[in-house]
Amino acid sequence: MVNNYDRIAKYYDFLSRTVFFKAQVNAQIEQLPFIPPGSKVLIVGGGTGWILSKIAELQPKGLRITYIEISSEMIALARKRNIKENSIELINTPIEDYHTKKTFDVVLTAFLFDNFSREKAELVFLKLHDLLKAEGLWLFSDFSYQPKIGKIWQYMMLKLMYFFFRIVSNVEARELPDVGIHFKKNKYKKIFRKRYYKNFIKATVYQKPGL
Repeated sequence: MVNNYDRIAKYYDFLSRTVFFKAQVNAQIEQLPFIPPGSKVLIVGGGTGWILSKIAELQPKGLRITYIEISSEMIALARKRNIKENSIELINTPIEDYHTKKTFDVVLTAFLFDNFSREKAELVFLKLHDLLKAEGLWLFSDFSYQPKIGKIWQYMMLKLMYFFFRIVSNVEARELPDVGIHFKKNKYKKIFRKRYYKNFIKATVYQKPGL
């Protein structure tokens, strides 16, 4: 199965912090205050679920969280997190196979789209776009690299990352897809943006346009 992190689920957070220190963590944590109380939240590719405990620290009750993760090992780890009085539905499936009539106030995708080919990234974006309510918030964080102005060390690190994760997790992507063009095309508004790890990581809170 492509993009499945079962083999390194227990070590993923350690590897992330070893390479990027707390940059990936901070990129996600600093977005969390934007989640409105009582929201229906869709988290896609949440990994080990450490973010659930951080969300509960800010909002210990009232959130209805749907958590979608392709890795069963990651789901098992996420199940152990303290979500306090929030409710959660854990779903072990690729996002492209997820079907629901529900819509959400908030979508959270952290380091998800770097797994996808350009074609798959567009399909996943449009699916999540349809699941997000008008004027809803999309908490987006991922690696950032622009070939014409990016640094050589960023290019080399991306190549190394894709080589490693292609071997251990069968990641389908070979380069970063430009998800920003889809937000722009669908007229999302940027309400927060911050860069980390010498501009290699970018976190943006987008707001979907109203009806």
